[in-house]
Amino acid sequence: MPRTNRDRWLALALLLAVLAAVYGLLLQPLFIAPLHTVNAKITDLQQRDARLRGLLLQQAQVQQRVQALQTRGSSASFLAEPTAELATAALIQQLEGIVTESGGRGCAIVNRTPLENESQAGRYQKVIVQVRLRCGNAETVAVLHALESAQPFLFVDALGITAQRYFAIPGAQQVQEGGLDVSFNLFGYLRPSAGVRNGQ
Repeated sequence: MPRTNRDRWLALALLLAVLAAVYGLLLQPLFIAPLHTVNAKITDLQQRDARLRGLLLQQAQVQQRVQALQTRGSSASFLAEPTAELATAALIQQLEGIVTESGGRGCAIVNRTPLENESQAGRYQKVIVQVRLRCGNAETVAVLHALESAQPFLFVDALGITAQRYFAIPGAQQVQEGGLDVSFNLFGYLRPSAGVRNGQ
């Protein structure tokens, strides 16, 4: 090989080596690597943007679901009154109405006493009234059914029924036969406040 050709090839090899060194030492760390980093960030931002757009498309559906849950939470399932005292008074009034309507003249309230709820810990506050009735058999069934199917939801607990040979209805002229002495605890729940709901 002539010397001039060999010199040309050596010069070309040196030039390629210099270019490779420049690329490795200058272009790669100063330009190419930052471009790769920027490209990765762009890809990440595009993915986040796609997720956010998907959430925005679901916004109406999510709002409808939230409204449905709020409506269900604010429905007549809970006692409407804001305090236990007011709820107790409303519970007694509702009891009197149900006994009058379902029991008629064959049923009367002997006693109704508000009870303190000893276990107030938890999300739902219970309002309890201790009840004693004197009713006929059919009237007892009608009253208990009306109480447990009422709105807001009411619950009967600690039910005790004693048969009586004779029983007197307050205000009635004569003693009736075959009555029941019925005692139970009637309770409902106050609506949980926003602070309690968020704290749970």
